[in-house]
Amino acid sequence: MAYSPLDLAGRTAVVIGGTTGLGRAMSLGLAEAGADVVASARRSDLVESIVEEIEARGRRTLLMPTDVSDADSLQHLLDACIEAFSKVDILINSAGTTMKGPTLEMQSADWDRILEVNLTGTARACTVFGKQMIERGWGRIINIASLASYVGLHEVAAYNASKAGVVGLTKSLAVEWAPYGVCVNAIAPGVFPTDLNRHLLEGTERGKELIMRTPMKRFGNAEEIAGAAVFLASDAASFVTGEVIAVDGGFLASGVNQ
Repeated sequence: MAYSPLDLAGRTAVVIGGTTGLGRAMSLGLAEAGADVVASARRSDLVESIVEEIEARGRRTLLMPTDVSDADSLQHLLDACIEAFSKVDILINSAGTTMKGPTLEMQSADWDRILEVNLTGTARACTVFGKQMIERGWGRIINIASLASYVGLHEVAAYNASKAGVVGLTKSLAVEWAPYGVCVNAIAPGVFPTDLNRHLLEGTERGKELIMRTPMKRFGNAEEIAGAAVFLASDAASFVTGEVIAVDGGFLASGVNQ
């Protein structure tokens, strides 16, 4: 069989927040591209379910719940992957949370929780997994940014701040770790209904406005995120670092749509 730079056979990937929504789609996309995939999140039942789906695709995996707010939990996940696979080549940081409401009414605890999961948790996972990538001289880290990294979305200030921070973190680590063979990039998904945000999008005025601002005039399907993840995880992206790929139906390119 001819070599393909997009073939992930022989690679080991960890997808944190990889059991539902876009994380799940990326986990299965990497598995279909040939990688062994460990999809992890806090809920053991969801981890067990994705394990079955990955194994059904003929790939190896582990049943390992993880909490991005706990560095020991992340280190335990890394250690288990090293024991089972000897390495982790690819890390995707897809764990995320949000809450809609007026900023003046937001409690400090809610602000801190969103920043902790979306930004600090991403940084924590990058450092835990990035260390062994640097030592090996090869790695791919893919963080999940957002439209909110670039434009203001109504009444989600903490989410906006966290996702703008993810882009800054991605670029900073890309510059710092490039000499060691580690590429750090991000994906900025457009509007994809998931369990996290479906109640804000489907049948709402907010959802109608977002479709109006999206030149393709529809929401994304979760499976449409997988191609960007496979590309950034592969040898095809060997000279790509510090970039953010928007998978958004043209939202960020849009000015006037009619």
